Amino acid sequence: MDSIRKKIFPKPTYSDRERDAAYRSFVLIGSFLSKTGATTLLDATGHKLAWRQFARNECQRFVEVYIKCPIEICIKRESMRKNNNAVRKKLYLNALTRLKKGKRISGLGKVPGVDEPFEESLSAEIVLDSSHESPRLLAEKAIKKLHKFEPKIFR
Repeated sequence: MDSIRKKIFPKPTYSDRERDAAYRSFVLIGSFLSKTGATTLLDATGHKLAWRQFARNECQRFVEVYIKCPIEICIKRESMRKNNNAVRKKLYLNALTRLKKGKRISGLGKVPGVDEPFEESLSAEIVLDSSHESPRLLAEKAIKKLHKFEPKIFR
């Protein structure tokens, strides 16, 4: 998501308006690719139900995969991430520090799970819990479950 966001908004501000436009663009691109016959996966936090509902309405064959991830796990995994400049370093730690101390941090917008709640979906077709399993194992589980919806996926 961030890679595409930076193409649409070269200097992202992460404002609510910009986020709405970025997610809308992301879904429309995915929907277009899907209509051409491509298997399309949209990897995004999508913390607002409205964005996921928009995707569900736009995409013909939509499967929502919800991966529950406590903030502590997000922080741990983020610390292991290789710096590819797609995502700000220490995003969650900085957001938590900002929240506790009330200090403004330049370039840091609202962070889902810290500044804004993740609006949990009751209609997700696949729900995985990342509390005790590795990202690799979760990916394998997601792919296995996706095969039930679309047998030709990932072949």
